[in-house]
Amino acid sequence: MSFDSTLSHAPVSPTSPAALSVASQETASNDAFYQHTLGGMAQCSGVGVHSGEKVTLRLLPAAPDTGIVFIRTDLRNGARTIAARWDHVVDTRLCTVIGNDHGSRIGTIEHLMAALRAAEIDNAIIEIDGAEVPVMDGSAAPFVFLIEMAGVQTQAAPKREIVVLKPVEVTHNQSRVALLPDATPRFSFDIAFASKLIQNQSYDFPLSRMGFKSEIGRARTFGFFEEIEQLHKMGLGRGGSLDNAIVIKDDTILNEGGLRYGDEFVRHKLLDAIGDMALAGGPIRGAFKGSCSGHALNNKLLHALFADQTAWCLMDAEEVHAKA
Repeated sequence: MSFDSTLSHAPVSPTSPAALSVASQETASNDAFYQHTLGGMAQCSGVGVHSGEKVTLRLLPAAPDTGIVFIRTDLRNGARTIAARWDHVVDTRLCTVIGNDHGSRIGTIEHLMAALRAAEIDNAIIEIDGAEVPVMDGSAAPFVFLIEMAGVQTQAAPKREIVVLKPVEVTHNQSRVALLPDATPRFSFDIAFASKLIQNQSYDFPLSRMGFKSEIGRARTFGFFEEIEQLHKMGLGRGGSLDNAIVIKDDTILNEGGLRYGDEFVRHKLLDAIGDMALAGGPIRGAFKGSCSGHALNNKLLHALFADQTAWCLMDAEEVHAKA
């Protein structure tokens, strides 16, 4: 994997940080109430965990109210652009894949989306020359690093939050996900595996930039050695290795150095949930609770939330803060 960054100090253009940032001291002192974008460009290269193909990704600033938008630089015209939204999710087998009406797709977006959400990035253009975000080391830490390289700029536009007004729940067999009203954005997750290395784990996390970096962002994706052959038959996992995933075989961690956290498994599931909820189209003010769930149920939860107009409302962040 490789990294590069370019911080723009050129004359002002419509999408330059200088044009996108807030000039007033008043806005800077209350920047939590305003939208944010990147301060410059940052770039990385790596392989897709499922495709096995090398890909280069660039993070770029974007104007207020753009949202997070992916652009496939290997494609042309309308096929290039895919907005990172819950209603553009087209596949949830082992990762989250978004697509557009032209049939273009971009997969494994959840780790990058989690890093952007934790950094409070509302608007960004993500250029990518392939169909899958590079897996890097299997965590969100490389993307946290990229965002730090680019910097964060406050913009002259109010931040709007999706406020959860009443509980919304989706279940499937023993799996459950829910969004609940809460003054603080927070995520909690519990898992149960037969493996003696995992068993029952739970984690509760009030979302914050620094907390994500230290507690959640470094947690890697994981899988079982005996499932690798089946993944390959499904056309998945072709780029997976001990460099980008925790692999478990016979209750043994095959990775040199072992785990980064004693409960790294549940922390990574929580990371995935943060990334999947970041597809809401804005920051969610509420509590996410997940139990033995995955990408499919996470996306169904967003569908259930937005299907019930009484379950949520859109409010300026400053108004949300005043009512807290």
